[in-house]
Amino acid sequence: MAFLQKLLTTPSPSGYCQDIMKLVAEETAKLGYPMEITPKGNGIVTLPGSREGEGTVGLTAHVDTLGAMVRSIKPDGKLRFTPIGGYAMQTVEGEYCLIHTRDGRKYEGTVLSTKPSVHVYSDARDWKREEANMEIRIDETVGTKEDALALGIGVGDFISWDPRTRLLDNGWIKSRHLDDKASVAALFGAMEWLKREGKRPARPVKMIFSTYEEVGHGSSFIPGDIMEMIAVDMGAIGDDLSATERDVSICAKDSTGPYDYAMTTKLIELARREGLPHAVDIYPHYGSDASAALRGGSNIRAALVGPGVHASHGMERTHADAVVNTAALLLAYIME
Repeated sequence: MAFLQKLLTTPSPSGYCQDIMKLVAEETAKLGYPMEITPKGNGIVTLPGSREGEGTVGLTAHVDTLGAMVRSIKPDGKLRFTPIGGYAMQTVEGEYCLIHTRDGRKYEGTVLSTKPSVHVYSDARDWKREEANMEIRIDETVGTKEDALALGIGVGDFISWDPRTRLLDNGWIKSRHLDDKASVAALFGAMEWLKREGKRPARPVKMIFSTYEEVGHGSSFIPGDIMEMIAVDMGAIGDDLSATERDVSICAKDSTGPYDYAMTTKLIELARREGLPHAVDIYPHYGSDASAALRGGSNIRAALVGPGVHASHGMERTHADAVVNTAALLLAYIME
């Protein structure tokens, strides 16, 4: 949970993951595992298996999050932004943010609609929350475009949302970006257990920490020795889905189609055997890093599991039980 808090409070919108990958590398080094960085910035940690020649299992979770970039600077110095990832604009209205300049400076700002006050605009409540009607107010003395430029702010600068992270004593965790940093923490929990207990997985395991999942191509390339891949990503909650925030969610099918029958069945059997609260669900508006790997041409079997997360791509919430039990299910799978 302490490492999860570090992950959540490290800005990492897709394409701006250098700081969080440094954090991930430092943590893997503490556990005694080397990490390889791929050309596009993904991290791969290889865990030797006790049995060789049966193919490698890949576990992938993504460190990248939703965010934005500066699209243009308006004449009054406010910023028009373009989204990174798929979210509804009303979920970021009123949010605090950081603008990351290309020369390393950071400025605070606030996301607002272009009609932010009911005392001024008669249609403020009905004003459509869409990209063209949203802007960022910079918390500096800025009244013109030139003022913003003088701060070093420019088109293409990254913008990260304040995660508003809270880890409560009763186990509840609420924060932006639990998709998918809760799953990253679960993978580190599994690695920590293996190191502490002096165990090896049955087959070699490659853990992939991807940096472009929110824009669709996080693990589109994976090492050729991987035969089975489990995407570890947040479980959706709501509508006719049965998972809760305390469950491990096992996805049988998402928008890209059904996941591997044998792998999904095995995960369900292991969750039952280990007594882990879980749910099997269908995600109609969802894709994963396993989907990206399959679309990228990987000849693999694939499955999808993760902790249940409420209000995904908004103000998210999960429970420590779901994170810990996701790690437990993954360990049960790779130790078989």
